[in-house]
This record gives sequence, C-alpha cells and structure tokens, in this order.
Amino acid sequence: MVEVGEIIELLKKEKYLSIKDAEASQANAEKSGVSQLEYLYANNIVSKNIVGQAIAEKYDVSYLDLADHMPKKEMIAKIEQNVAEKYRIILTEASKSTLVFAAEEPTRELGNKLSKLYPKYTNRLYFSFKEDIDQALLAYRSSLETRFSEIINSSSKIGPQIVEEIVKEAVSLKSSDIHFEPQKDKILIRLRVDGVLREAGTTEKQFYDVVVNRVKVLCKLRIDEHFGIQDGSMQVQVNEKPIDLRVSIVPTVNGEKIAIRILTEYISAASLTDLGMSDFDKNLIETATRKPHGMIVVTGPTGSGKTTTLYTILHAINSPGKNITTIEDPVEYRLDTINQIQVNPNTDLTFAKGLRSIVRQDPDVILVGEIRDQETADIAVNAALTGHLLLTTLHANNAATAIPRLLDMGVEPFLAASTLELLIAQRLIRKICSNCRYSYEYKQDKTAPDKGFGELDGLNVYAGKGCMSCGNSGYRGRIALFEIIPIDSAIREMMLSNPSTEQIWTLAKSNGARSLFQDGIDKVKQGATTTDEVSRVAEKN
Repeated sequence: MVEVGEIIELLKKEKYLSIKDAEASQANAEKSGVSQLEYLYANNIVSKNIVGQAIAEKYDVSYLDLADHMPKKEMIAKIEQNVAEKYRIILTEASKSTLVFAAEEPTRELGNKLSKLYPKYTNRLYFSFKEDIDQALLAYRSSLETRFSEIINSSSKIGPQIVEEIVKEAVSLKSSDIHFEPQKDKILIRLRVDGVLREAGTTEKQFYDVVVNRVKVLCKLRIDEHFGIQDGSMQVQVNEKPIDLRVSIVPTVNGEKIAIRILTEYISAASLTDLGMSDFDKNLIETATRKPHGMIVVTGPTGSGKTTTLYTILHAINSPGKNITTIEDPVEYRLDTINQIQVNPNTDLTFAKGLRSIVRQDPDVILVGEIRDQETADIAVNAALTGHLLLTTLHANNAATAIPRLLDMGVEPFLAASTLELLIAQRLIRKICSNCRYSYEYKQDKTAPDKGFGELDGLNVYAGKGCMSCGNSGYRGRIALFEIIPIDSAIREMMLSNPSTEQIWTLAKSNGARSLFQDGIDKVKQGATTTDEVSRVAEKN
C-alpha cells in the first residue's frame, strides 16, 4: 500500500503539488493531527482524482474512480468472493476475451496471479482507492437475517456476535445511529443513513435478552435493571479501528429499546465550502471570527450537524497563538491542539460549572456544546462580554428564534444585544448520488399547491436513479443548508424591546438574510440535491 508520504512525493514529482503546499500540509498535520491528504482535499489544492492518477502512474496503470463508476452487483459477483477479498480486486467489466479489474495494489505480481486464475482471459488492471474497494466488496455480503441465522446455528456466543455484526454493518454503511426496536414477536433493526432511517433486518425475539445484556456489559450498565432508563458508552473494534458508541436504553411495552449513536473520533480537515456553505455565508463567518469577542450561535435539531460546523470553524481559526477550550457532552471530535472537557454529572461537572472554570483558564476562544439552562446562558454571555469569542449551539427551529430563546432563558436583552454577533441555523440534506445522477426538466404542477419551487420551472435539475453505490436510494452523502443572520445595529436595537421571531426575521430578510429553503433551492440549481429533499427538511418562508 502506498503511504501518505510517498503519495506527497508522487504529487510533487508529477507537478501536481508545489513544494510550498506540501510544506503547508505537513505543518498542518503536525499541528492538528489531520493527515496531509485531508488538508489538501479540504483546501482544494488537489482533488481525489488527481491523487488517484498520481498513484496509478506509480503502478503504470490508469485510475478508475469506483465511487463514480460502481459496477452492478451482478458483475462484481462473477468472480469468487474469496478471490476478490484475498487480492482486494473488483471485477468492473467482462467480455469473451477480457476481464477488467479495479485493484488496491495493481502490481505486475497481481496481474500474473490473475492470469493463472483466469488463463482464458486477458486481464487489465486499474488502480482504485481502498475505501472504494471496501464499498464494492459489500456486494458479496449476505443479509443481516442470513448472518444472524448462521450465528444462532453455529455459535454459543450469540449476543456478542450479533452485536458485532450489526455494528460492522452500520459502520460499513456510514450510519450515524443504530436502533434495536422490540416488536410484539420480533426485533426490528434500523440504521440511520444520511439522516434517514432504513430497515436493516430483523431477528427472533427469543435471543434479544442476550443482545441487550451484551450491550449493557460493554457499557458497564446494570443487567438486572429492565424498567429504568440507562445511558452509557462503549468502544468496539471494527476493521482494527476503534469505534466509540454512545448508548441509550429505555423500557417500552414490548421490551428494552436500544439506540446507539456512532461517534466520529477525529474530524477531517473539512472546510465550510465542503459542508455546503456559500461564499457569501462563509464571508459572514470569517468576519465574525476575526472579532476578539462576541457570541456565534448555531441552531438546529439534534443530528443537524451543528457540532461539525463549530469544529470546522475552530479548525479554521486555530493557531499556536490561541488558547481554545471546549466543554461538551459528549466530546464527539478530538483535536490535539484544543483543550476539551467532557461534562460528567457523576463528578458534578456541568456545563455551567465547567464554563465558569474555563473562564479562569485564560482562553481566547470557548466552545460550549449546548446552552441548556439560564445559568449556562448567563455565564456564556458574560464570557463573551469580557473579551472571549464564544461558540455554542441552541435548540431552535431557525436562526431568528435563537434570540427569543435566549431572552426566555432569562438573559437580559441589553446583554444579548451587546454580545451576539452571528446566528446560524442549519439542516443536513442528502446529496444526489454521483454514480446514478441524471438530469431532467423541472415542470411545476400548476394544479397542485405551491411548494415554493416556481423559480425552477423550465430549468434542468438532477435526481438519482438508485444504484448499488447508494443502496438504491438515489442519494449518497450529505451537505448542510444554512440560514445566517449577522447581528447589526438595527437588530441590536430591536432586541432591547423583546421582539418576536417574525419581527427579527422580517428585519434580517430585508437586510439580505436568506432562509434555509432558499439555500435549498440554490443547491437544487447547483445539482447537489432534489426538491423532495429540500421540502423534507425546510419550510417555505
């Protein structure tokens, strides 16, 4: 396998990368722990395709982007699973005389081995990335029910192995959550993929107790408690990588329901552009973060990407000259050069108490995972008022609602007006799968209720047909919709009179603020998502 350092040298040798950019990526890697390639991708210095071409040239073959040219499951399955997994190859084309393979390491030695395995064919090799090979190999995987049956029939460790299989399945599909839902006569397993729950399989209810007990043991929870709420965490190994899981168990009328959140340990060097932010919105954030003090508040429901946005901002402003401290519950991303504090009710370490101590730690920038009560809100506002840049999240439906929410918590209007700099609302929205993407002319149905997409009438927009790459959903990956309100003098003056959400939004809109829905329309025009997705997560306003 080609190491990162060797890839950097290949990029420099082929003139894809300047010495200056290579040195910048190395310095960033040493400072933040983020790989050089992630830095180069995030800053649009090189693309994945360029890196693929550079690696392919080392092997004297061409590069094949499996992510955008995933073969059908039937094609992949034409060669034996043990051969595909042993040699890390994917069959992409087959004719009467030629077999075309994507390979993680397309060496001459591999070519010779394939010639012996398939002597009647001419074999042609391409280079493809490891993660894309892994995704394609999922075509060989049997259903969860089949794997459960095999475990039940052949193993005495039913609980541990069923839990392991489900976590593996969730990680392979890049799920954010796993749900074990007891029904009357079965256990339904659902996974949240790209923000949408999908059924992954079922298992017999008679074996569920051993599954629940396995989860409780790993989380160090009480196995004799069946009618109370229990929360915990655990770490498991998947493909030799540690995966952190946050677990919630609640009693239902049919048994104990388990919800597992899969936490990402290290944030990639994503930029605000990668998250889906426009240049105009990016400039608003950069202007706010250049100020030495004030509050930036990100709103949205659970799972809308608020923490990711805040950490992307932190990554952008982090430097050796800044002391950055966070207090969170839980700490979802790890950054080596940032001081991170985990809320711990068992030791009476709350948001309020932790934040009060952080202020005494000489910070320049503070991140508060969430403002949940008046005490935390008051300390946060005072911290922003006394020379600190404070980033935080708040549960609110839109950006304008953040102001009434803070005032309802008991924050004095003049303090809120003096400290707030920027309000951000966001939602995560699914992206169209690039492998099965197609265009069509949007036609507005004049007989149906107006959904707000009239400006798209007659334009070419995009959708996904559904393929193996996207699990036949037509979507793969997510970006965010943003609604940003900069706090200017007019809004500050309005805040002193305890305004309603409607009054704040009307004023912000007259100053050029764009809604989540309008940002969604723009992303439809760009070919990133669909009108159905925009309607699913945002309201016309």
